[in-house]
Amino acid sequence: MLLTIDIGTSTFKSALWNYDGICLSYAAVPIKVNENNGFLHEVNPSLWLNAFEESCRKLKSQTEHFKDVEVIVISGNGPSLVPVLGEPSKEKFYVPAENARLWLDRRAAKYREKVSQAMGGFVDVSFFLPKILFIKNDENELYNKTKVFLGCPEYLTYALTAEARTVFPSDGFDRWFWNNDVLEKLELDVEKFPAFIRPGDQFGTLIPSVCEHFGFAKNIPVISGGPDFFAAILGSGVTEPGQACDRTGSSEGINLCTQKRIIHESLMSYGHPIKPHWNLSGIINTTGSAIKWCCDLFEFGFDDLIKTAQKSKPGSGGLIFHPYLAGERAHLWDSTVRAQWSGINLSSGKCDLANSVLEGIGFSIRDVITEMESSGEKINQLHVTGKLSGCKVLNQLKADITGKEILEGPYKEAELLGLAVIGSCFKGKYSSFKEASSALVKIEKHYEPNPKNTELYNDLFEKYIKKRN
Repeated sequence: MLLTIDIGTSTFKSALWNYDGICLSYAAVPIKVNENNGFLHEVNPSLWLNAFEESCRKLKSQTEHFKDVEVIVISGNGPSLVPVLGEPSKEKFYVPAENARLWLDRRAAKYREKVSQAMGGFVDVSFFLPKILFIKNDENELYNKTKVFLGCPEYLTYALTAEARTVFPSDGFDRWFWNNDVLEKLELDVEKFPAFIRPGDQFGTLIPSVCEHFGFAKNIPVISGGPDFFAAILGSGVTEPGQACDRTGSSEGINLCTQKRIIHESLMSYGHPIKPHWNLSGIINTTGSAIKWCCDLFEFGFDDLIKTAQKSKPGSGGLIFHPYLAGERAHLWDSTVRAQWSGINLSSGKCDLANSVLEGIGFSIRDVITEMESSGEKINQLHVTGKLSGCKVLNQLKADITGKEILEGPYKEAELLGLAVIGSCFKGKYSSFKEASSALVKIEKHYEPNPKNTELYNDLFEKYIKKRN
């Protein structure tokens, strides 16, 4: 049996799988995020440990097979940084640490340029080194107390195995991590930066106190699933060039499988989980977060928001929404840009406003896709994953706005299925990630673009671009 864990920004998710890709039990635990003025985004990392405990209780209550877990595979959100202050406790499930600075945290903006110069290319404030430089220079006492800097999933694996490692996702990630020369340029202490491992590698085995506390067998290996997007690519069945994974959540990641590496100044390119392919990536900051914001604004539940939006016609009466509620990453890379509604008039009502938010998400996806295809690549399919991927209205809207076929699988949390792919390969059940993904991932639904709506959205997309600029 495979235990898979994915630590989302606001939800800690886990599942138990057999080697046929059948989910035997599932658990989700909410995580409280501390936010302030769009710049501070923190989580107390002990909440992740508490969520692991609660998840294990829930999974145990659903199936007797929890006792048969043979391997644990873990992924998580990022780049989120945890300043770890000490070693795992032998008495309880705990590792001393300060609050994790999430990928959305923008406090380190003033160090972006210095890090970019040291790395020889643009590095956004969301990545590790600007945050660490901020801590060193602006919170020096914390920097001196920090034993090691870890990412989000690496913090949990440290608690489970007492092995501190950093996951280096794939070839091409050099600019967003570090080496000894860069650490020397930035005057950072090498010993605070753990050795790298890759997705599919073993962190270590469960420490005895963890086995006793949770009832696991001895010597269970804990495996790196990589960042959440890496696992989602495998769990969505994106294994061939021309296929793209649209990973929905608080943010949204578009990951296109390409035959060769594409160098693009405002998109990221790195090795695809399926070798020898490459991945072209664009991350949109606030899509699911924009929906939550709209729900809170109008005091709607999600279902009510969708029903309200459906009362509007395509085009939302001329309203256009730019979902830049916390700056934007791809392809603008501007932490200061802000969301806006344009085209509001006396006839604009809640229905149009709600629908325009959904359409704005579609336009932001098309914006990234347009940049990808400007490099000569072609996107044939979008495989949707994540908590919003089961929304038929949103999936059809994406198809109409982008003009692409949308594919939906049976398991919306594709990260967890992707981790099962990685774990199955580690156990030798499949010879490659591609073989395992092709065997375990099944497509459930297809959404084709409505030509009439696509024609309308072609015109509105041009306005979306002009209003943005």
